[in-house]
Amino acid sequence: MTLNFSSLRADFPVLAEHINGKPLVYLDSANSSQKPNAVIDAMTSFLQHSYAPTNRSAYTLAAHATDLYEGARSKVASFINAPHAHEVVFTKNATEALNLVVRTWGSANLSAGDVIVLTHMEHHANIVPWQMLAAERGCEIRWVPLTSDGLLDLSNIDVLLSGASVFSFTAMSNVLGTINPVKELCALAHKHGAIAVVDGCQSVPHMMTDVQDFDADFLAFSSHKMVGPSGIGILWGRESLLEEIPPFLGGGNMIADVKLDGFTCAELPGKFEAGTQPITEAVGLGAAVDYLSAIGMNNIREHERDLAQYALHALTSRFGRDIVIHGSNDINQRGATFSFAFKDVHPHDVSQVLDQHNVCVRAGHHCAKPLMRLLGANATVRASFYLYNTTSEVDALCDALEDAGDFFTL
Repeated sequence: MTLNFSSLRADFPVLAEHINGKPLVYLDSANSSQKPNAVIDAMTSFLQHSYAPTNRSAYTLAAHATDLYEGARSKVASFINAPHAHEVVFTKNATEALNLVVRTWGSANLSAGDVIVLTHMEHHANIVPWQMLAAERGCEIRWVPLTSDGLLDLSNIDVLLSGASVFSFTAMSNVLGTINPVKELCALAHKHGAIAVVDGCQSVPHMMTDVQDFDADFLAFSSHKMVGPSGIGILWGRESLLEEIPPFLGGGNMIADVKLDGFTCAELPGKFEAGTQPITEAVGLGAAVDYLSAIGMNNIREHERDLAQYALHALTSRFGRDIVIHGSNDINQRGATFSFAFKDVHPHDVSQVLDQHNVCVRAGHHCAKPLMRLLGANATVRASFYLYNTTSEVDALCDALEDAGDFFTL
């Protein structure tokens, strides 16, 4: 069955908005995605009819809220093909999920001289926590470089991973759109005795994710980039690792018992979910998983592949040497996220003119300053597409860029 992705736009109420009489062209989904009515309605209904604290009270309303909360966990587990739902830990966001790995597994296992391997395309959330721990413990950080077209340069990977304890990498770059060979990278990590930590923030919303096929050890991703609400992130971890590492935060709900001389942890995943959980947000996340699953992640990937092909041709044919798109031109190795330089115009100035056309892009370093330095740029313009975007919006981007070019050459 061929899906009409244009018709999906009606599911997202904000996309019908006009600002200053112009329709909204939202091209910032790598930052945060828009929300469909299914998610909005699920959260509203829960707050109106079913809200209660979870896992603490025995009355019917609380039991129903707990069922919805745990039901969302089961949906997420199925979505990423996790072996067990209790391997899915809800966090505040993906940044907290990555920090959880660093501050639990990392603190328990890394000491002076141990090796951490990262890549040059990482988001700050997968750099800074490791740097903090390395500074405290005296660990060594090694970096996987990039090729000229924005792919990982694996020519020296065995040397980089030799003696390493952990290889932490993004599945898809939030700047270059590069899709990394996650299964191969996990296998390389394990070959050298390292665990594999995957930042799936940019990949999970856009393509099939199978943690068992990946053979990953940890996977972090965020709800708000996959048409779900903000305020909740997800950490999946291999059960054996989650069992052996210490808790991240202390307090209510993460304990089985507390005595004056110590405490015992709750069973997974409660061990890592101290305090009141993001209950409403979990309900919204569950609805987001249902929404994406009904469309089909392979269908979403194909739609975005077509958009990426169209956008690459439109941008390069219309602007030639006036535009420099960072990353690969091979749509099989990239998502529909495009970071670019336009003429000699500062990215913030470009975005300001685009905003006058109600074309929403992000200008900045995209929380990836080491990569920006490698690209020789302080910032780029980034247009990122998702399931609700269309080729006409690519055309709208090009028209707005043409106006920006005319404006700054006057």
